[in-house]
Amino acid sequence: MTALIRRPVARIGAAVGMALLAALGALPARAAELKPWRHGILEAKSDAGIIMMMGNGFAEKQGLKLEIFQFKNDVVELQALLAGELDSFEGGASGAMIAAARGADTKIIGCHWPGLPYDVFVRPNIATVQDLKGKTFAISAPGATPDVVARALLARDGVPASEVRFANLGSDLDRFKSLVAGVADATVVSGEYAPIAAKQGIKTLLTARDVVPNYLRLCIIATGRTLAARQDDAVHFLAAEMMALRYALSHRDESLALTRKITGDKPDDPRPAYIYDDALRTRSVDPTLAIPGDKLEWMQQQLIKDGNLPHPVDLAKVTAGDIRMKALALVGP
Repeated sequence: MTALIRRPVARIGAAVGMALLAALGALPARAAELKPWRHGILEAKSDAGIIMMMGNGFAEKQGLKLEIFQFKNDVVELQALLAGELDSFEGGASGAMIAAARGADTKIIGCHWPGLPYDVFVRPNIATVQDLKGKTFAISAPGATPDVVARALLARDGVPASEVRFANLGSDLDRFKSLVAGVADATVVSGEYAPIAAKQGIKTLLTARDVVPNYLRLCIIATGRTLAARQDDAVHFLAAEMMALRYALSHRDESLALTRKITGDKPDDPRPAYIYDDALRTRSVDPTLAIPGDKLEWMQQQLIKDGNLPHPVDLAKVTAGDIRMKALALVGP
């Protein structure tokens, strides 16, 4: 394992950092020859064996010293990118569009998890979307994936967003815990919680992909400035991601083992296997990192309806498909 996986430095103690480093293996002796690449991800959960497989030697093979930083939501990831603290991050494409509308030079360079493996979980007293009136809906941050999905759900069923209380309650785990504790009445989190929800007194109201089938879960985003200055490194970064995803999707046991090493999940925890098998069954992960223009346009219109996007943006200027095509040429069929 060649990547040090950590949260932003201010949020991680030395002991935790050393434990993570020990779990993932020491950096190689020739690390000084590798080019650094700082990449942000959402807080590691039961799909970590797929998401983080790139750090399992694949980035090094592409000449990169990969550092992976974990964040509570993709809004904070975007802020870190624009501040120059990251070279790239993966999150919802909505952030890149919102930032572009405000003058930021954000670029979507690939979308590796276009499917949305999220569910809407609720307290036992919620039977329909209409029952959410006057209730608390836990999200991570305005404009982030849970917020967009929640608002799309309410709009679909004719419930005004003004009649629901939205609460920013952190990561998937934080929001699920708030639901179990009764702090929130509903939330949108990874479907990995489905196997354990009932035991926690929580139920699944519906599957998010049925509400927003065109929503892109994870795209990789960088700035135009980084791509101009380090285009070759960006190409090799995407090539490493493509190779890692191919490997992860064809090596179930190794992917699940990596997930458990990163998250500390016990062998009998059903969540890693559930989310892995769901990804394969629904073909939610795309190792080619295609950038689907029709889905980006749908997301843009949804953001405008929700009031998160002040005006349409030129999607051709928010994407950089040439980086992906060069990476594909490196990886081969």
